[in-house]
Amino acid sequence: MTRTENPNVIDAAPGVEYFTPLQDPPAGTFLGTLNGTKKEVPRAFQPLTIRGQTFQNRIWVSPMCQYSYRDGFINDWTLVQIGSYATRGASLSMIEASGVAPEGRISPNCAGIWKDEHVPGLKRVADFVHSQGQRIGIQLAHAGRKGSTTAPWTPDNYAQPGEEGGYQTVAPSPLKYAENFADPKELTKDEISEKVEQFKQAAIRAVKAGIDVIEIHGAHGYLVNEFLSPISNQRTDEYGGSFENRIRFVTEIVKAVKTVVPEHVLLFIRISATDRLDHLNKGFTVKDSIKLLKVLKGLGIDVVDVSSGGNSPEEKIKHVRGFHGPFAYEIKEAIPDLAVGTVGAIHSPKTIADVLGHGIDAVFVARPFLQNPSFIFELAHKLGIKVQWPIQMGYTNKHPLPLDDEAEYINE
Repeated sequence: MTRTENPNVIDAAPGVEYFTPLQDPPAGTFLGTLNGTKKEVPRAFQPLTIRGQTFQNRIWVSPMCQYSYRDGFINDWTLVQIGSYATRGASLSMIEASGVAPEGRISPNCAGIWKDEHVPGLKRVADFVHSQGQRIGIQLAHAGRKGSTTAPWTPDNYAQPGEEGGYQTVAPSPLKYAENFADPKELTKDEISEKVEQFKQAAIRAVKAGIDVIEIHGAHGYLVNEFLSPISNQRTDEYGGSFENRIRFVTEIVKAVKTVVPEHVLLFIRISATDRLDHLNKGFTVKDSIKLLKVLKGLGIDVVDVSSGGNSPEEKIKHVRGFHGPFAYEIKEAIPDLAVGTVGAIHSPKTIADVLGHGIDAVFVARPFLQNPSFIFELAHKLGIKVQWPIQMGYTNKHPLPLDDEAEYINE
């Protein structure tokens, strides 16, 4: 949008029916150092362009389940939650795992995108994010055998079909994730085709809602991950057994989604790079992930979002800062021309710098944003740099507010 020539006229952001000021540049854009000295821009605040889309920084909000919805409809909680990140400098905010089918939700209170009626609520959030000059994504998900649970703050955290809103779960093979989970129904080949179509239709709805980034959830023991791993996929047809057969489901999803996603929409995939079962000499491995991603890159995946584990209670994970990072580094080294992001306890400036210093393109940050929606501003402050604030808060950043008791407020 062209700015007006009159400095006393406030320019309006496009795309929304109400007035909100144009954020140009968007919040979270690097402006300089706090003390005015010249130094290299921290990689976290260097712009990143992927197939025509430019992000003004490399700190992305990871999709985080909120367990706050009925019948899949997101509501004002989502608008406030995602909106708070967008106004405060996150260049990409991801809407949480959204079920492509009713039984694809993790819990009865999870978000959904399985029917057209879900589109207006999603579009309302997307329009607001765009009015702030930021980008928005959504994670398309099917929980598979790990569905029909309840919110994590409930006593039992699982719901049997027909009880407490529970529903019949499905999986590549009729194997429970753990004892207290519902017994999954093995998918027929026709039902597998239906699941592929459900991901495709969900992508169509996401595009109608104005989403910039679509992420296929292929991690954490959910349906796509279940097909990939030999510990959860014991089929003997063309969707099980060999590596080529086990990846068939996700390749069919990616192919289907690519047929309906326009050029300006990026396609991500989140993977569990490993089942974390090396101590038992079984499961999906990083080498498998590299083989998979070479295939998916050829099919049009733009970014891989690297996580790990979640498909077996026998996994061994040491939760240290950036604990998924080493898998992302191995993937980036093997496929240098694929954009790679990673998640997992990436909280401090040092951890962010370490992860990005390995050539990783962006980091997905989760709980720090829940604790402090102004995480971007706090990070910039700790790095000694100035970034753009939303003009309603920072008055073009001439008077940035201190973010700790030791900061001296200087009125310029």
